[in-house]
Amino acid sequence: MTRITCRQLSPGVADLDSNLEMTTAAIRESVTAGARVVVVPELATSGYMFDSVEEARSVAIRPSHPVFADWAAAVAPADGVAIGGFAEIRDDGLIYNSAAVVDASGVLAVYRKVHLWDKEKLIFTPGSVEPPVVDTPAGRLGVLICFDLEFPEFPRSLALRGAELIVAPTNWPRESVPAGERVPEVTVAMATAYSNHVAIACCDRAGRERGQDWNEASCVIDQRGWVVATADESGVATADLDLNLSHDKSMGDLVDVFGDRRPELYEALTHATPLISRPTL
Repeated sequence: MTRITCRQLSPGVADLDSNLEMTTAAIRESVTAGARVVVVPELATSGYMFDSVEEARSVAIRPSHPVFADWAAAVAPADGVAIGGFAEIRDDGLIYNSAAVVDASGVLAVYRKVHLWDKEKLIFTPGSVEPPVVDTPAGRLGVLICFDLEFPEFPRSLALRGAELIVAPTNWPRESVPAGERVPEVTVAMATAYSNHVAIACCDRAGRERGQDWNEASCVIDQRGWVVATADESGVATADLDLNLSHDKSMGDLVDVFGDRRPELYEALTHATPLISRPTL
């Protein structure tokens, strides 16, 4: 069994030093409590509600930043892995909404969010490379960021490449939902886990930032699509999962969610031109 913990933190916008300290402490505390996989939110080192590209640039960091060495030291006692979001600046001066995968040796991979949400498009440059599947000491992890989960081709590609767990740092804006219902983002993640038979860990954020509240809907979902952990009052969602179960894609003696695929029929559909105008009634 692998213990997975999502830490639903409340980063401060443009408060780099405090956010770095907070994320490192959360990872260290989670490992002390037995976690081998620790996820912190999207843009956890920088905050989210930027006023300008210049403000984002002021707290953007590189994968070589010392904070990732601190994360590496924090996961080392468990031979574990931490995944978290950061505002990344590259040599071209562009800013990306990125996530780092860190084990005791350092940064294993960086993913740059491809599907930017709403006003993120005014601040960040979209990534141009497919999300990675990363072999880590705690398992084979696929990485997405928030809105990426709502494009089914991405989690499907991770599952096809052997991901045992999809980790998704998120910042889900507060929504009103009918009584008894989950927020739509969690429902999407549940359906994604079910249709791909792969576990998913979504780490949302907390707090109010420049008037914006959040769903605070961190969750761990097993490979059958069931939510097995949500954030408690302290913002911690923890579950023990057998990640080997994500390799079993069967749903019965004659049903296999991957074996029954017809990819030769999907290719043309994938490249179909979207309908962008309303039909005349």
